[in-house]
Amino acid sequence: MRFSGLIVLSLALFLSGCGKSQTTDHSVHGGGHEAGSAEQVQAIFQVAASPAKSKEETTVTIQIQDMNGKPVNDFDLNHEKKMHLIAVGKDLSYYSHLHPEYKGNGLFTISTKFPAGGDYRLFADFLPSGKEKTVKSHTLTVQGEKASAVAIEPDRTLTKTIDGNEVTLNIDHLMAGMELNLTYTFKDAVTKSPIQDLQPYLGAVGHVVILDANADQYLHVHPTDEKSKGPEAKFMTTFPKSGVYKIWGEFQRGGKVFTVPFVVNVP
Repeated sequence: MRFSGLIVLSLALFLSGCGKSQTTDHSVHGGGHEAGSAEQVQAIFQVAASPAKSKEETTVTIQIQDMNGKPVNDFDLNHEKKMHLIAVGKDLSYYSHLHPEYKGNGLFTISTKFPAGGDYRLFADFLPSGKEKTVKSHTLTVQGEKASAVAIEPDRTLTKTIDGNEVTLNIDHLMAGMELNLTYTFKDAVTKSPIQDLQPYLGAVGHVVILDANADQYLHVHPTDEKSKGPEAKFMTTFPKSGVYKIWGEFQRGGKVFTVPFVVNVP
């Protein structure tokens, strides 16, 4: 099942440690499911070998269950996967889009390495059968030498070159609380010719994940035209409040997925 809308998850604060997870209500647009069903689902995050250490393989398990502790067994595919797990560093300089393996009985597991010590926010994005699309979060503290903090500063220009692809982001009427379009334009970085051979990534031309500077606001946006091959990819979203946001666009060309980050200030 596919959604072309967005998910907004409001979170109060970062948790320290790797014990219980923090979840809050969120709203779904374009999902077609009854509002409020996400409140009936909880996610328990655990690390197989605690504490987690940087640069070492870390296995994270995510148990999805109802409010009575009974496992949720059935999940619909959402862009070809039963769960998407977004992992970001506290300063948003680290970003990883993972796909945990479903083991049955509501249990998902993933092994990954974190590059440095510090706090990481994990966002589990999934669709229980018969319920609305759901996002649950957890903050994991990883031991090890911390990387130097990177300031989250708005980009002066919204054009970057990644893996030979020149990507420009255009945002119409950038303002909080208003529905707006995110339009990505792709050119070959050498020839400047329009790129028209983008390949589907997880069933669509691209995916966009957005977080505010404090990781309190989470948005996962899908394209309005999933079958586009370029030179444009368009997305529609609404920034919930004013502030600085980091936007990661994920696309695929030549069999390689490339991620384009931009930082914007939303009035």
